[in-house]
Amino acid sequence: MISIYHNNRCSKSRDSLALLTQQNIEIKVIDYLKNPPTEKQIKTLLKKLKMKPLELLRKSENLYKDNYKEINLSDDEWIELMAKNPILIERPIIVNGNKAVIGRPPEKVLEIL
Repeated sequence: MISIYHNNRCSKSRDSLALLTQQNIEIKVIDYLKNPPTEKQIKTLLKKLKMKPLELLRKSENLYKDNYKEINLSDDEWIELMAKNPILIERPIIVNGNKAVIGRPPEKVLEIL
């Protein structure tokens, strides 16, 4: 089953979900703002994405720009911050088994099907 960490207010997230829906596959939609991933889940996502925590941060969010742009934190501290403030997690994240991608552009989801 494919999972998508989704924010319905995000056009890229909606487009990625639409692309997945067209594939006629089973999809688990996770509204990550209402059900934020735990620190452990974020670490697992990072491994599947082959990314560092800083690469998963939405640096365009006001919360980041206003409070964290000039701060140096450890990887674990960034992960803790994302778990407490899921708006800071880049979206959408699409997971298929041990692989994951960020759906930017949405066509990237096709890489892991």
